[in-house]
Amino acid sequence: MPPSGRPLLNEFCAALDGWEWGVALLQEVPPWWPPWLARATRAQERSVRTSRNWLLPLRRAISSRNPDILKANGGGANTILVRGELRDHRARRLTWWPERRWAHGVELASGAWVVNLHATTQPKSEAKERTRAECERALAAAREWAGGAPLVLGGDLNLKGRPQLGGLRHVAGNHVDHILVDGFEPAGRGQVLDRGRLSDHPPVAVSLESSPP
Repeated sequence: MPPSGRPLLNEFCAALDGWEWGVALLQEVPPWWPPWLARATRAQERSVRTSRNWLLPLRRAISSRNPDILKANGGGANTILVRGELRDHRARRLTWWPERRWAHGVELASGAWVVNLHATTQPKSEAKERTRAECERALAAAREWAGGAPLVLGGDLNLKGRPQLGGLRHVAGNHVDHILVDGFEPAGRGQVLDRGRLSDHPPVAVSLESSPP
């Protein structure tokens, strides 16, 4: 806020390229953006389409000119950017309704897995049973893919505080966005980065190092 009235892809590219990171987990990305984001940040990308993608060419034509018209209805995807070798990519659909939600992850050169999630928003329930169930299913998929290798699970979990999830360690977070790990230690405190007016979710960043055996 206030509405931009113009396309923001170039500004997002510049912001992402200006931060130091090895892996970036993005949610609610316009589906045509990932190749451009990857090119601008000298990264590889893997994506999975989520919801609001019916008649996508029309949505893209409108939103590419003025994203304020359709807003989130311009189309959705979750994206992982990796500055380095990327060995594998897998995805697991978690729900069809009320919107399609996916967990997807990549295997890095080290053998570690990094998994991205955008869980269902459930504002009317304090317990958030549906949201927590999705996070648990995402973790089960992540554990299956990792096969005991070090693991990072992050994204918009739509859970506040410091969510406890299947033995993972919470290493950084802000509001509903969190990073949880197994087999890693934080190399310093997590940070919330300044994104100006580009998003309603400020980015969460943390540096990680392998845990001793």
